[in-house]
Amino acid sequence: MFPFRTSLNASTLFPFQLGISEQIQVAAKAGYEGIEIWMKDLQAYAEAGGSIADLRNMAADLGIEIVNAISFIPWADADEGVRARGKRQTSEELSLLAELGCPAFAAPPFGDVENATLDEIASRYAELAEQSRNHGVSPILEFWGRAKKLSRLSEAIYVAMQSRVPDVKLLLDPFHMYTGGSVLSDLTYLSGDRIGIVHANDYPHSPSRETITDAERLFPGDGISPSAEFARLLAAGGYKGYLSLELFVADFGGKSALEVAIHGLAKIKSAYAI
Repeated sequence: MFPFRTSLNASTLFPFQLGISEQIQVAAKAGYEGIEIWMKDLQAYAEAGGSIADLRNMAADLGIEIVNAISFIPWADADEGVRARGKRQTSEELSLLAELGCPAFAAPPFGDVENATLDEIASRYAELAEQSRNHGVSPILEFWGRAKKLSRLSEAIYVAMQSRVPDVKLLLDPFHMYTGGSVLSDLTYLSGDRIGIVHANDYPHSPSRETITDAERLFPGDGISPSAEFARLLAAGGYKGYLSLELFVADFGGKSALEVAIHGLAKIKSAYAI
């Protein structure tokens, strides 16, 4: 049984240097139900004169949902001036996302957060959520395994609770759980309605947890990640949302973008079957 929906994160297609419209077409043709776009690709499309309305209609015609955007807004940065620029960036980006009909964007601890307390990060997330609400787009709180702060799921849960934002959702990623030292049992503290989206990936035994990089991510099922148990805990918590394939592989050995996407879809459904 596979109780989840499938999505393709556009990072997986980066080696092919496709524009955002081509990325959407590949994801749809491969059979994914959704796609995660990157803000840089949407901005490049708009700056080149592309119509956001046309892009939105194309996705709708193809039957694929634009489920989330990968953005790097320094909302949690320790510097007030940087955060102020981040607020302007938020307005600019979310105006595009609202026009596109994208309901959410990733909100990781981007920037200088080492000296920020979790309570300060929670307060700054609440400000981000309030600003985002005005655009009708939601920030999905993301933790990064390598971040100086907000590196574990337990920290993300604390920030979510302490922010007092009633509808906050978290972004889960097996790679970041691994590199940050989160454990699978942490998932039992989350109900499915508190999960915004889940990134799908795997990782090898070597390099070590301390030195592994994003470039060494693997297709689900090809590494040592406990994918089956991860999926079981997600399902037990009631999650039925998207699993989104997020890889940063530099070279797929001569495979086409569509071949990679199709292969990734099969790996998701196999590795995360219940």
